[in-house]
Amino acid sequence: MSSATYTPLVLFVYILIFVTGVPSNLLACHTFLVKVRQKPSPIVLFLLNLTISDLLFLFILPFRMVEAASDMTWPMPHFLCPIAVWVYYCSIYISTLFLTAVSVERYLGVAYPMKFKVNRKTVHAIWTCGLIWGFSALNVSVTFIVITVLPSNESQQGQCYQNFSAEQMKMLMPLRLEVSLLLFCIPFMITIFCYFNFIRLLLSMTKTSRKKKYRAMCLAVATLFNFTLCFAPYNISHIVGFVQNKIPGWRVYALLLTTLNASIDPIIFYYSSTAVQRAFLKFLEGIKKKLHIRDADETPMELSQLSDTRTSCNNHGTSVSHLKNIYDV
Repeated sequence: MSSATYTPLVLFVYILIFVTGVPSNLLACHTFLVKVRQKPSPIVLFLLNLTISDLLFLFILPFRMVEAASDMTWPMPHFLCPIAVWVYYCSIYISTLFLTAVSVERYLGVAYPMKFKVNRKTVHAIWTCGLIWGFSALNVSVTFIVITVLPSNESQQGQCYQNFSAEQMKMLMPLRLEVSLLLFCIPFMITIFCYFNFIRLLLSMTKTSRKKKYRAMCLAVATLFNFTLCFAPYNISHIVGFVQNKIPGWRVYALLLTTLNASIDPIIFYYSSTAVQRAFLKFLEGIKKKLHIRDADETPMELSQLSDTRTSCNNHGTSVSHLKNIYDV
Protein backbone atom coordinates (compact mmCIF):
# COMPACT_ATOMS: atom_id res chain seq x y z
CA MET A 1 0.00 0.00 0.00
CA SER A 2 1.43 3.37 -1.02
CA SER A 3 1.90 6.26 1.37
CA ALA A 4 -0.78 8.15 -0.56
CA THR A 5 -3.25 5.46 0.50
CA TYR A 6 -1.78 4.68 3.92
CA THR A 7 -1.95 8.25 5.28
CA PRO A 8 -5.70 8.75 4.64
CA LEU A 9 -6.32 5.28 6.07
CA VAL A 10 -4.50 6.19 9.29
CA LEU A 11 -6.44 9.44 9.61
CA PHE A 12 -9.76 7.67 8.96
CA VAL A 13 -9.05 4.97 11.58
CA TYR A 14 -7.92 7.52 14.16
CA ILE A 15 -11.06 9.63 13.69
CA LEU A 16 -13.32 6.56 13.81
CA ILE A 17 -11.73 5.26 17.01
CA PHE A 18 -11.86 8.70 18.63
CA VAL A 19 -15.53 9.28 17.79
CA THR A 20 -16.65 5.83 18.96
CA GLY A 21 -14.20 5.35 21.83
CA VAL A 22 -14.53 8.63 23.76
CA PRO A 23 -18.26 8.53 24.60
CA SER A 24 -18.34 4.78 25.31
CA ASN A 25 -15.27 4.89 27.57
CA LEU A 26 -16.48 8.03 29.37
CA LEU A 27 -19.78 6.28 30.06
CA ALA A 28 -17.97 3.18 31.35
CA CYS A 29 -15.59 5.27 33.45
CA HIS A 30 -18.46 7.12 35.11
CA THR A 31 -20.22 3.83 35.84
CA PHE A 32 -17.14 2.23 37.41
CA LEU A 33 -16.38 5.33 39.47
CA VAL A 34 -19.89 5.14 40.94
CA LYS A 35 -19.39 1.44 41.69
CA VAL A 36 -16.03 2.10 43.37
CA ARG A 37 -17.60 4.72 45.63
CA GLN A 38 -20.51 2.44 46.52
CA LYS A 39 -18.74 -0.89 46.95
CA PRO A 40 -15.18 -1.25 45.64
CA SER A 41 -14.10 -4.67 44.45
CA PRO A 42 -10.95 -5.92 42.69
CA ILE A 43 -12.62 -6.49 39.35
CA VAL A 44 -14.24 -3.05 39.33
CA LEU A 45 -10.85 -1.47 40.06
CA PHE A 46 -9.26 -3.41 37.19
CA LEU A 47 -11.99 -2.36 34.76
CA LEU A 48 -11.81 1.26 35.95
CA ASN A 49 -8.05 1.37 35.38
CA LEU A 50 -8.48 -0.24 31.97
CA THR A 51 -10.97 2.50 31.08
CA ILE A 52 -8.62 5.23 32.32
CA SER A 53 -5.83 3.77 30.17
CA ASP A 54 -8.09 3.85 27.11
CA LEU A 55 -9.12 7.45 27.83
CA LEU A 56 -5.47 8.55 28.13
CA PHE A 57 -4.82 6.96 24.76
CA LEU A 58 -7.87 8.67 23.23
CA PHE A 59 -6.86 12.06 24.63
CA ILE A 60 -3.45 11.95 22.87
CA LEU A 61 -4.97 10.57 19.66
CA PRO A 62 -5.67 14.08 18.25
CA PHE A 63 -1.87 14.62 18.18
CA ARG A 64 -1.57 11.55 15.96
CA MET A 65 -4.45 12.85 13.82
CA VAL A 66 -2.57 16.08 13.20
CA GLU A 67 0.51 14.02 12.32
CA ALA A 68 -1.47 11.93 9.84
CA ALA A 69 -3.13 15.02 8.34
CA SER A 70 0.39 16.46 7.85
CA ASP A 71 1.44 13.48 5.71
CA MET A 72 3.04 11.63 8.66
CA THR A 73 5.27 14.55 9.63
CA TRP A 74 5.33 16.16 13.09
CA PRO A 75 4.27 19.84 12.79
CA MET A 76 3.87 20.38 16.54
CA PRO A 77 6.59 21.27 19.10
CA HIS A 78 9.04 18.39 19.29
CA PHE A 79 8.80 17.99 23.08
CA LEU A 80 5.23 16.72 22.56
CA CYS A 81 6.52 13.83 20.44
CA PRO A 82 8.03 11.66 23.22
CA ILE A 83 5.03 12.34 25.47
CA ALA A 84 2.55 11.26 22.79
CA VAL A 85 4.68 8.23 21.90
CA TRP A 86 5.06 7.16 25.54
CA VAL A 87 1.32 7.38 26.29
CA TYR A 88 0.46 5.68 22.98
CA TYR A 89 2.64 2.62 23.53
CA CYS A 90 2.17 2.46 27.29
CA SER A 91 -1.61 2.20 26.89
CA ILE A 92 -1.16 -0.87 24.70
CA TYR A 93 0.56 -2.89 27.40
CA ILE A 94 -1.45 -1.49 30.29
CA SER A 95 -4.54 -2.77 28.47
CA THR A 96 -3.10 -6.26 27.98
CA LEU A 97 -2.14 -6.54 31.65
CA PHE A 98 -5.48 -5.33 32.99
CA LEU A 99 -7.37 -7.63 30.63
CA THR A 100 -5.23 -10.46 32.00
CA ALA A 101 -5.93 -9.38 35.59
CA VAL A 102 -9.68 -9.48 34.89
CA SER A 103 -9.40 -12.99 33.43
CA VAL A 104 -7.45 -14.23 36.47
CA GLU A 105 -10.00 -12.66 38.82
CA ARG A 106 -12.89 -14.39 37.08
CA TYR A 107 -11.18 -17.78 36.89
CA LEU A 108 -10.19 -17.83 40.58
CA GLY A 109 -13.70 -16.81 41.59
CA VAL A 110 -15.17 -19.87 39.85
CA ALA A 111 -12.38 -22.40 40.44
CA TYR A 112 -11.83 -21.63 44.15
CA PRO A 113 -15.01 -19.88 45.35
CA MET A 114 -14.49 -20.33 49.10
CA LYS A 115 -10.79 -19.38 49.19
CA PHE A 116 -11.49 -16.58 46.76
CA LYS A 117 -14.19 -15.10 49.00
CA VAL A 118 -11.95 -15.22 52.09
CA ASN A 119 -8.78 -13.89 50.46
CA ARG A 120 -10.36 -11.40 48.10
CA LYS A 121 -9.20 -8.01 49.36
CA THR A 122 -9.47 -4.67 47.61
CA VAL A 123 -6.07 -3.55 48.90
CA HIS A 124 -4.44 -6.37 46.92
CA ALA A 125 -6.14 -5.10 43.77
CA ILE A 126 -4.91 -1.56 44.46
CA TRP A 127 -1.34 -2.82 44.73
CA THR A 128 -1.80 -4.83 41.54
CA CYS A 129 -3.04 -1.75 39.69
CA GLY A 130 -0.03 0.24 40.86
CA LEU A 131 2.37 -2.52 39.78
CA ILE A 132 0.75 -2.76 36.33
CA TRP A 133 1.01 0.97 35.72
CA GLY A 134 4.58 1.14 37.04
CA PHE A 135 5.85 -1.97 35.26
CA SER A 136 4.35 -0.92 31.92
CA ALA A 137 5.62 2.65 32.23
CA LEU A 138 9.12 1.47 33.09
CA ASN A 139 9.35 -0.90 30.14
CA VAL A 140 7.95 1.56 27.62
CA SER A 141 10.15 4.43 28.86
CA VAL A 142 12.76 3.22 26.40
CA THR A 143 10.91 5.37 23.84
CA PHE A 144 12.21 8.47 25.62
CA ILE A 145 15.75 7.13 25.43
CA VAL A 146 15.50 6.28 21.74
CA ILE A 147 13.99 9.64 20.81
CA THR A 148 15.86 12.07 23.04
CA VAL A 149 19.17 10.57 24.21
CA LEU A 150 20.88 8.49 21.55
CA PRO A 151 22.84 10.41 18.90
CA SER A 152 22.18 10.41 15.15
CA ASN A 153 18.49 10.62 15.82
CA GLU A 154 16.87 10.65 12.39
CA SER A 155 13.38 10.75 13.89
CA GLN A 156 13.97 14.39 14.86
CA GLN A 157 14.05 15.52 11.24
CA GLY A 158 10.37 16.42 10.94
CA GLN A 159 9.12 13.01 12.04
CA CYS A 160 8.21 11.38 15.33
CA TYR A 161 9.50 7.92 16.19
CA GLN A 162 9.54 6.60 12.61
CA ASN A 163 13.13 6.47 11.34
CA PHE A 164 16.03 5.19 13.43
CA SER A 165 19.78 5.15 13.15
CA ALA A 166 21.82 1.93 13.28
CA GLU A 167 22.75 2.67 16.90
CA GLN A 168 19.13 3.15 17.84
CA MET A 169 18.10 -0.04 16.05
CA LYS A 170 20.79 -2.02 17.89
CA MET A 171 19.24 -0.99 21.20
CA LEU A 172 15.60 -1.00 20.11
CA MET A 173 15.28 -4.52 18.65
CA PRO A 174 16.11 -6.56 21.81
CA LEU A 175 14.12 -4.20 24.02
CA ARG A 176 11.06 -4.58 21.80
CA LEU A 177 11.47 -8.34 21.98
CA GLU A 178 11.63 -8.22 25.77
CA VAL A 179 8.54 -6.03 26.01
CA SER A 180 6.54 -8.27 23.67
CA LEU A 181 7.43 -11.41 25.64
CA LEU A 182 6.86 -9.94 29.11
CA LEU A 183 3.87 -7.72 28.43
CA PHE A 184 2.05 -9.61 25.71
CA CYS A 185 3.01 -13.26 25.16
CA ILE A 186 2.95 -14.33 28.82
CA PRO A 187 -0.26 -12.38 29.65
CA PHE A 188 -1.90 -13.76 26.51
CA MET A 189 -1.16 -17.36 27.50
CA ILE A 190 -2.45 -16.70 31.04
CA THR A 191 -5.65 -15.17 29.63
CA ILE A 192 -6.26 -18.15 27.33
CA PHE A 193 -5.78 -20.55 30.24
CA CYS A 194 -8.08 -18.60 32.57
CA TYR A 195 -10.94 -18.12 30.14
CA PHE A 196 -10.78 -21.66 28.80
CA ASN A 197 -11.15 -23.04 32.32
CA PHE A 198 -13.63 -20.32 33.29
CA ILE A 199 -15.96 -21.40 30.47
CA ARG A 200 -15.38 -25.10 31.19
CA LEU A 201 -16.30 -24.71 34.86
CA LEU A 202 -19.23 -22.45 34.07
CA LEU A 203 -20.72 -24.93 31.59
CA SER A 204 -20.51 -27.65 34.23
CA MET A 205 -22.79 -25.66 36.56
CA THR A 206 -26.19 -27.09 35.74
CA LYS A 207 -28.08 -24.49 37.78
CA THR A 208 -26.55 -21.55 35.95
CA SER A 209 -28.90 -19.93 33.44
CA ARG A 210 -28.26 -20.16 29.70
CA LYS A 211 -28.16 -16.37 29.50
CA LYS A 212 -25.40 -16.26 32.10
CA LYS A 213 -23.39 -18.86 30.18
CA TYR A 214 -23.94 -16.98 26.93
CA ARG A 215 -22.67 -13.74 28.48
CA ALA A 216 -19.60 -15.54 29.82
CA MET A 217 -18.81 -16.97 26.40
CA CYS A 218 -19.26 -13.57 24.76
CA LEU A 219 -16.93 -12.04 27.34
CA ALA A 220 -14.23 -14.65 26.73
CA VAL A 221 -14.54 -14.42 22.95
CA ALA A 222 -14.46 -10.61 22.98
CA THR A 223 -11.37 -10.54 25.19
CA LEU A 224 -9.46 -13.14 23.18
CA PHE A 225 -10.54 -11.44 19.94
CA ASN A 226 -9.21 -8.18 21.32
CA PHE A 227 -5.86 -9.77 22.14
CA THR A 228 -5.61 -11.53 18.79
CA LEU A 229 -6.72 -8.69 16.51
CA CYS A 230 -5.38 -5.63 18.30
CA PHE A 231 -2.20 -6.79 20.01
CA ALA A 232 -0.94 -10.02 18.44
CA PRO A 233 0.18 -8.67 15.01
CA TYR A 234 1.98 -5.72 16.58
CA ASN A 235 3.88 -7.87 19.07
CA ILE A 236 4.66 -10.50 16.44
CA SER A 237 6.32 -7.71 14.47
CA HIS A 238 8.74 -7.26 17.40
CA ILE A 239 9.73 -10.92 17.25
CA VAL A 240 10.08 -10.88 13.46
CA GLY A 241 12.05 -7.63 13.63
CA PHE A 242 14.48 -9.11 16.15
CA VAL A 243 15.02 -12.24 14.03
CA GLN A 244 15.48 -10.27 10.78
CA ASN A 245 17.28 -7.37 12.48
CA LYS A 246 15.04 -4.87 10.72
CA ILE A 247 11.58 -3.41 11.11
CA PRO A 248 9.02 -5.35 9.03
CA GLY A 249 7.26 -3.26 6.42
CA TRP A 250 3.84 -4.42 7.62
CA ARG A 251 4.46 -3.23 11.18
CA VAL A 252 2.78 0.11 10.43
CA TYR A 253 -0.51 -1.67 9.78
CA ALA A 254 -0.11 -3.89 12.83
CA LEU A 255 0.40 -0.75 14.92
CA LEU A 256 -2.75 0.72 13.42
CA LEU A 257 -4.72 -2.31 14.60
CA THR A 258 -3.80 -1.57 18.22
CA THR A 259 -5.94 1.56 18.11
CA LEU A 260 -9.06 -0.61 17.73
CA ASN A 261 -8.62 -1.67 21.35
CA ALA A 262 -10.14 1.59 22.60
CA SER A 263 -13.40 0.76 20.80
CA ILE A 264 -13.44 -2.98 21.55
CA ASP A 265 -12.87 -2.59 25.31
CA PRO A 266 -16.33 -1.02 25.85
CA ILE A 267 -17.83 -4.20 24.36
CA ILE A 268 -15.94 -6.17 27.00
CA PHE A 269 -17.20 -3.75 29.65
CA TYR A 270 -20.75 -4.33 28.43
CA TYR A 271 -20.52 -8.10 28.86
CA SER A 272 -18.52 -7.74 32.10
CA SER A 273 -20.88 -5.50 34.00
CA THR A 274 -24.63 -5.27 34.35
CA ALA A 275 -24.03 -1.76 35.73
CA VAL A 276 -22.52 -0.77 32.37
CA GLN A 277 -25.47 -2.38 30.59
CA ARG A 278 -27.93 -0.34 32.66
CA ALA A 279 -25.92 2.84 32.07
CA PHE A 280 -25.83 2.13 28.33
CA LEU A 281 -29.57 1.50 28.18
CA LYS A 282 -30.21 4.65 30.19
CA PHE A 283 -27.98 6.59 27.80
CA LEU A 284 -29.92 5.26 24.80
CA GLU A 285 -33.17 6.15 26.53
CA GLY A 286 -31.97 9.73 26.94
CA ILE A 287 -31.04 9.95 23.26
CA LYS A 288 -34.44 8.62 22.24
CA LYS A 289 -36.15 11.21 24.42
CA LYS A 290 -34.19 14.02 22.77
CA LEU A 291 -35.00 12.69 19.30
CA HIS A 292 -38.68 12.16 20.24
CA ILE A 293 -38.67 8.61 18.96
CA ARG A 294 -38.61 6.73 22.25
CA ASP A 295 -40.89 3.75 22.64
CA ALA A 296 -42.40 4.08 26.14
CA ASP A 297 -42.19 0.38 26.95
CA GLU A 298 -39.07 -0.87 25.15
CA THR A 299 -36.22 0.27 27.38
CA PRO A 300 -38.00 -0.32 30.73
CA MET A 301 -38.69 -3.85 29.53
CA GLU A 302 -34.99 -4.41 28.82
CA LEU A 303 -34.06 -3.05 32.23
CA SER A 304 -36.66 -5.31 33.81
CA GLN A 305 -35.15 -8.33 32.05
CA LEU A 306 -31.73 -7.45 33.48
CA SER A 307 -33.25 -7.17 36.94
CA ASP A 308 -35.04 -10.52 36.54
CA THR A 309 -31.78 -12.15 35.45
CA ARG A 310 -29.96 -10.90 38.54
CA THR A 311 -32.83 -12.08 40.76
CA SER A 312 -32.86 -15.55 39.23
CA CYS A 313 -29.10 -15.85 39.70
CA ASN A 314 -29.51 -15.05 43.39
CA ASN A 315 -31.85 -18.03 43.78
CA HIS A 316 -29.23 -20.61 42.69
CA GLY A 317 -26.64 -22.49 44.73
CA THR A 318 -23.42 -21.44 46.46
CA SER A 319 -21.22 -21.79 43.36
CA VAL A 320 -23.52 -19.54 41.34
CA SER A 321 -23.57 -17.01 44.19
CA HIS A 322 -19.78 -16.77 44.10
CA LEU A 323 -19.94 -16.55 40.32
CA LYS A 324 -22.26 -13.57 40.63
CA ASN A 325 -19.80 -11.80 42.90
CA ILE A 326 -17.07 -11.86 40.27
CA TYR A 327 -19.22 -11.69 37.13
CA ASP A 328 -21.78 -8.96 37.83
CA VAL A 329 -20.12 -5.66 38.78
